[in-house]
Amino acid sequence: MNRSPHILNVSSNLLGITLLIIAGLHLTNRSAQSFADEIAWVGAVCFLGACFLSYLSLGGGRRDERLEVWADRIFLLGMTSLFCAIVVLALPGSILR
Repeated sequence: MNRSPHILNVSSNLLGITLLIIAGLHLTNRSAQSFADEIAWVGAVCFLGACFLSYLSLGGGRRDERLEVWADRIFLLGMTSLFCAIVVLALPGSILR
């Protein structure tokens, strides 16, 4: 199953959203009050890696299937970190503030 175009599209979109969250935290001076921007940076790096690996896997072949699997795994790690960043921002009185 060729998931690479889907991973590439979604991870590039989520990379933009993650960078928007980071920029918004810095513009509102909330980045010093929370660990959410650091967690979001992990997500941004993961989404960038997933974009890169899924782009490389578009060629086809056995090696490219492994790149697609790794792109999928890194994408899921990015989704998890983005979710954690949102939870840290949303919970009042969070221990990670």
